[in-house]
Amino acid sequence: MSEHAKPSIFWEIHSGLPREGPGDNASTRKAYSMTIDLPPKPHILDIGSGPGMQTMELAQISDGNIVAVDTHQPFLDELERRVQEQGLSDRVKTVNASMFELPFGKESFDLIWAEGAMYFMGFRNALNAWKELLAPRGYIVVTEPSWLKTEIPDEVKAHWAEYPGMLPIEGTRKIIGECDFEEIGHFVLPDASWWEEYYNPQEQKLKTLKEKYKDNPDALAQVAETQKEIDIHRKYGDLYGYVFFVMQKKS
Repeated sequence: MSEHAKPSIFWEIHSGLPREGPGDNASTRKAYSMTIDLPPKPHILDIGSGPGMQTMELAQISDGNIVAVDTHQPFLDELERRVQEQGLSDRVKTVNASMFELPFGKESFDLIWAEGAMYFMGFRNALNAWKELLAPRGYIVVTEPSWLKTEIPDEVKAHWAEYPGMLPIEGTRKIIGECDFEEIGHFVLPDASWWEEYYNPQEQKLKTLKEKYKDNPDALAQVAETQKEIDIHRKYGDLYGYVFFVMQKKS
């Protein structure tokens, strides 16, 4: 998904969705269960939290303290609302900050979490930048877009051209070792993770926006671009996907 379009229509397309990218609570729980030696009350940093579906799930499955970071304040406001509703304000905090300039000290966290956000920095760059924020033997757990097949049509390559660092799973696993992490495990998100809380509600919203902006060519172009993204996944979703990678700092 691209933010290159005019911000007003971009955020209108992406506001009010359960998630801002592929994911599901079962996969979040599965990945968290692989972090077997965290402290009883881990300090967790959720980078690129969006409206915080996974943040709330992490709060439910851990006794940890969570800092959720995003640059879009309306997402953080929505997360704050969810936190207040569930009485978790003592354990979940929000910070408006860029993943490129995180305002935290060295070894501040036992676990860094990032679903559908790490690729903005690039996998290797993010691992190297975030490593110093981790306590010794701390974990980084992320979802990373990955090629799942070797033969990729030009249409799909063009769609993912904005992320030239996208690799097959084995290429990402190699980077994990080169960045002084141990891979604990990985798994591909099920295809339902793309549809149930992301593309299906978004596609319904596009129908409304298409009518709302029927006389606005710029807005209609962005609606069409987003619909194309959905259509490409509907046609080629077996060729690429998000992969959960669970990594532990070696020292």
